[in-house]
Amino acid sequence: MRRRKVVESRKRYQLLRVIIIVAMILCVASYLFVSTYSQFGGKSTGARLERIKGSSHYQDGTFTNPIPQASWDFDILWSTFKGQLFGDQVRIPPAAVPVNMIDVKIFHTPPQPGLRAIWFGHVSVLIELDGQRLFIDPVFSECASPVALGPRRFHPPPLTLEDLPPIQAVLISHDHYDHLDMVATQHLAAKGSYFFVPLGVGAHLEKWNIPLKQIIELDWWQSRKFENLRVHCTPAYHYSGRRGIDYNKTFWSSWTIIGPHHRLFYSGDSGFSDHFQKIGEQFGSFDMTLIKIGAYGPSIPWNEIHMDPESAVEAHIALRGRIMIPLHWATFNLGFHDWDEPIKRALKAAEIKNVELVTPQVGDTIIAGKPFKSSRWWETVKKN
Repeated sequence: MRRRKVVESRKRYQLLRVIIIVAMILCVASYLFVSTYSQFGGKSTGARLERIKGSSHYQDGTFTNPIPQASWDFDILWSTFKGQLFGDQVRIPPAAVPVNMIDVKIFHTPPQPGLRAIWFGHVSVLIELDGQRLFIDPVFSECASPVALGPRRFHPPPLTLEDLPPIQAVLISHDHYDHLDMVATQHLAAKGSYFFVPLGVGAHLEKWNIPLKQIIELDWWQSRKFENLRVHCTPAYHYSGRRGIDYNKTFWSSWTIIGPHHRLFYSGDSGFSDHFQKIGEQFGSFDMTLIKIGAYGPSIPWNEIHMDPESAVEAHIALRGRIMIPLHWATFNLGFHDWDEPIKRALKAAEIKNVELVTPQVGDTIIAGKPFKSSRWWETVKKN
């Protein structure tokens, strides 16, 4: 009997050793994967980290919003989890999202004076502003994730990366995968584009072998002259991270672009707060605002970093904008709502507030000062 107990004890001990060894191997493998997989980007060190530490928005090793986000208690986390997995919304279009494919011939001449915006879907917008060609958060990947398992596109881009015209500058709002696309970033950098990014995001670009001379890293309310433009890094209320263990290690922002004749604002991802009023007071009025309307959720903490459509319209008003272009919808399943709910709610709010909100299809061009024929094209996206 005693011998049998000794044998069983040894077996349990051996099993425990095996479990510990397997767990250690998995931990090491996970660490190596996170540390070496290029999609996760880089980590701020040296002079970059010292500059980050000098920011008033960086505390105890992470970036923070001026107004603390509401806490995530168990009930909120559980309801959010249930909403994500078991929500009954129609989050994926029942048929193909229409795309107006772009004729590359329109780029055969240099950008002209004026302000022109071409929506590539989600938050990706190609801008021509007073003779400069810019790209905001260009995302061309099939999935908004580090591997091919995440949210997939509802539609192709209206122009391939290879067919893009020369882009003088790229503006990145933060490092989430649906805003910072490694492949697109490397492609544009190889063509000579400069990159305006919030503090810390430059570490990702450096990891991807983008020359430091092409990276312009700014804190809120800092600016840089670029050709005949002045590019301002302005506030947004959000968060960051690409690998799970780097929560808020990089900053997030909106962008304000001031040209000799036109002004443009891009919200990035953000909750609603008085920062829109402050930006409007300092830089308004804007000829065009690009504002997110989708990916709001079922809880207060989520909505504090992802404003709903009605708040987006209020933001446009606070910014003293003229034309509002709604973004962050119709490309990826990232919210807790029907895929077309954001635009329906935004249109209703805009009508009530007398806001000129346009509704382009993917690939459409909006020109400041010229009429744009909006349509309710999402109503045609139905099952046959």
